[in-house]
Amino acid sequence: MVDVKRIEDLTVDLLRLAVIELPKDVKEALERAKERETSDIAKANLSAILENIRLAESMRRPVCQDTGLIVFFLDVGYGFGSVSGIPEAIAKGTKRATEEIPLRPNAVHPISRKNSGDNTGSYVPILNWSYVEGDYLEITAFPKGGGSENMTFFSMVKPGEGIAGIKRFVIDSVISSGGQPCPPTIIGVGIGGTADLALKLAKKSLLRPIGQRHSDPEIAKLEEDLLKAINMTGIGPMGLGGNVTSLDVHAEYAHCHTASLPVAVNTQCWAARRATARVYRDGRVEILSHGR
Repeated sequence: MVDVKRIEDLTVDLLRLAVIELPKDVKEALERAKERETSDIAKANLSAILENIRLAESMRRPVCQDTGLIVFFLDVGYGFGSVSGIPEAIAKGTKRATEEIPLRPNAVHPISRKNSGDNTGSYVPILNWSYVEGDYLEITAFPKGGGSENMTFFSMVKPGEGIAGIKRFVIDSVISSGGQPCPPTIIGVGIGGTADLALKLAKKSLLRPIGQRHSDPEIAKLEEDLLKAINMTGIGPMGLGGNVTSLDVHAEYAHCHTASLPVAVNTQCWAARRATARVYRDGRVEILSHGR
């Protein structure tokens, strides 16, 4: 039987890790971006970002004042056992994290705009469940900032437009976003399925480490082509011009109806926060995202 108190404590630990320490792949990508830049303004912006990251880690404070809407991805192993009580434990952990870290309370009623005060509410924290082989529960904390989430786009591309239509929609989305999502960004692209699945795939793709290509060669080629095109726009860090508008493009796909071609874009800011751990059936806990 799952130890729900362990899950609650782990929720706090993962949220603290996510909002304070960016994963190694993100920090290294930002360092490489600074090396690639030729614009003094772009270099200055990236230097400020990197110093911000250093200070957050040394002072143990969130890397951004917007600590996001709280999202989790959970992969449940078939051999893990019951997940009863886990949603409630994660909600309790989120409330504790809001006070203990602290996190900025961001969850509001969509109509009244009343703030819950503890980052929980209807359907929040958002839990995305998947099932996998194994005897573990893998939990990823994925706090999503409002500025980048607002730069989410969806289109029912005409199937006849094919890959050219996909590329045009993604690039147009990035251009219309400009500096609003705090570039350099990571662009998540969801292709196929139904409208709701395409949007979910776009966000899920952002969990993949920077530089890791899709296993499907066609999708991997699309990612590379889009990244090159996006970085030719000249939007640059914080939208003030430069060679690096996006650190990477990640795409996921699902088979879709013969009459449809759903495409979604979900943007992640430079503060690409995520923290992942596995809880095994025997109670062991392993941090996967931060080399611990």
